Parts: sequence; structure tokens; C-alpha cells
Amino acid sequence: MSGGVDSAVAAARAVDAGYDVTGVHLALARNPQTYRSGARGCCTLEDARDARRAADVIGIPFYVWDLADRFHEDVVDDFVAEYAAGRTPNPCVRCNEKIKFAAVLDRAMALGFDAVVTGHHARLDGQGRLRRSVDAGKDQSYVLAVLTAEQLRHSMFPLGDTTKAGVREEAARRGLAVADKPDSHDICFIADGDTQGWLRERLGSAPGEIVDAATGEVLGQHDGAYGFTVGQRKGLRIDRPAPDGRPRYVLSITPVSNTVTVGPAEALEVSTVYGQRPLWTGEPRVRAEIQLRAHGEVIPASVTASADGLVAALDRPVRGVAAGQAMVAYQPDPDGDIVLGSATISHAERLATAA
Repeated sequence: MSGGVDSAVAAARAVDAGYDVTGVHLALARNPQTYRSGARGCCTLEDARDARRAADVIGIPFYVWDLADRFHEDVVDDFVAEYAAGRTPNPCVRCNEKIKFAAVLDRAMALGFDAVVTGHHARLDGQGRLRRSVDAGKDQSYVLAVLTAEQLRHSMFPLGDTTKAGVREEAARRGLAVADKPDSHDICFIADGDTQGWLRERLGSAPGEIVDAATGEVLGQHDGAYGFTVGQRKGLRIDRPAPDGRPRYVLSITPVSNTVTVGPAEALEVSTVYGQRPLWTGEPRVRAEIQLRAHGEVIPASVTASADGLVAALDRPVRGVAAGQAMVAYQPDPDGDIVLGSATISHAERLATAA
């Protein structure tokens, strides 16, 4: 129970379904004051109090589990290391993979519980397959696609058949004070939302060059390549415009030389995406629908899968594909909401280059 409306209603529905339910809030911050609070919050003292009040209204036991050290090691340290390596991680994916459905599930099973119930907007069908929520705008199957089939067998997502508006209405009917609590967003462990400044404190200043992809000309300087991500347009601090007057975008980040390479928007287009550490919960397919970022568009693709990786040849090019993000494969229509598997993007290429 995070302290938000979704997990509170999920817990109440589990009780209504006849389960013996215990509410658990995760204390993930070594110093809660350094994490976000209020409308931008997650995992704060305020959230813990909201979760406890919701558990009292529902009438279930409530505990706080201290997983701060595990969270720092598996999510925060991983986040820093990924940026230092020139990749753009998704900490919510890592938290689901390492904390909520690994550390928490392992402890729950050891204590004799059968499953972990969360307020994620996703569904599990009768065959145990992960599917999208009916609320496309709130669907979270993308960040859950890293879960194994065994983990899914011991998971419950009661809200997948309900829109977010419906969840809030139900919370109000149940007398839950969190009914109107704003959703948390952004990165919970970066208190002020300044990701670049937060990384600089941990990685230090590392000046380098911003280089034009076409000419190799040095266009500017930066304080650390970790402050950029593929597809970024703003904040490049280039002191002169392109000859044609068009904006420049980050095309690649090379940590070894500490170089950020920029170019026009069309240079961001890729047609082949490579993934590592593949995980399949469905049958690997020759054709799949590929999603490359949370709430991003879905692109039909031809898929080549092996034990070592996943290659998706997209039917149409896309822009701004960043290494470190998740590549999630969905079953083609008419069952396009079923998750087949996922992989972590290692790199991407234009189709001609790949050929």
C-alpha cells in the first residue's frame, strides 16, 4: 500500500473477494525527507500515514517493511550506474523487478502468503497472461513486463478492469480519504526533480564536448554526458544554430570519450532495435507489436528472439530510442493487449545500417 488511491482500492477489493489480506507499506528512503512529498511524492512519511489510515478504514492489519537498503542498491545505485554508462534507465521498471515482485514477494511467500496484490493498472487473464488495463491512458503493463511467469502466478492486479476515474469514485464510496489524492509522478528519489543536478552530485563534473554528427565540429561543452538522453532537444547549450536553422537533437552519448553527438531530427530515426536480457512470459512470435517507452506508441515489427537477445525490425521508423529503456513485445491483434515478453534496449540502428 503506497499511500495512494489505487493500492487502497486494490486492498479493499481483495478483502471483498474473501482473501485474508494484510497491508504492507514499503519504507524505501534512508532519509524520507530527501524524497519527494505532496502531489509529486512516493514513499514519503506522508504516504505511510495515508496508507495506514486506508488500512484502518478497510479493516486490515498494517505493517511497514524497511527495504531502504535494498532499494538503494537495486534501484538508486543502478540508476546512477546506467546514466554513467550512457544509458537512460526506467527506475519504475527496476523497482517492480527487484523490489515489489522480488524482495517483497519472496518475503511474503516465506511468511505464508499466496500472492502480492498491487494497484497497478494491468490485468491477468485466466491463463495467467499479463494484459493491458482497460484504461489505456493508465495502463502499466509496460513496466510490469519484466516479471517472470512464476512471479505473475503469485501476483494480483484487481484494478485492470476499471478506469482511473472509476477507481476514485469507488474510493470515495468506501470512505477512503485518498480518493482525491493526486497521482505521484517523476522519479521519487530525486527530491527537487532536477535529475541532472542530482546526478552531478553523485558523479561529479565531467566536462566534455558536444559534437556535430555530420561534420565532427565541436559545437559546445557540457559538464557531464550523464546529463543528456537520446532525443533531447532542450538544454544543449550550443552557442550557434545549425546552418539550415533547424533544431538539433542528441543522437548518441559516448561515455568513454565523454562525447555527446547531436544532429537533425531525422537522424534520430531507427528501424531496428536490439534488446538484451530477454524475458518471455508468452510464446515468442515472428510478428509482434513493440512498445519502446512507457505510454509510447506501439509499432508492428518482425521479431527475432534467442536466449541472448531480441531484435525487432520495425515496420516504420521511430525516433528517440534510448539504450537502457525497456522494449516490450505484445501479441498482434486481435489480442494486442497480451504481453509476450520484454528486453532491455542495448542499441538501435537505421535499417540500411543494420543491413
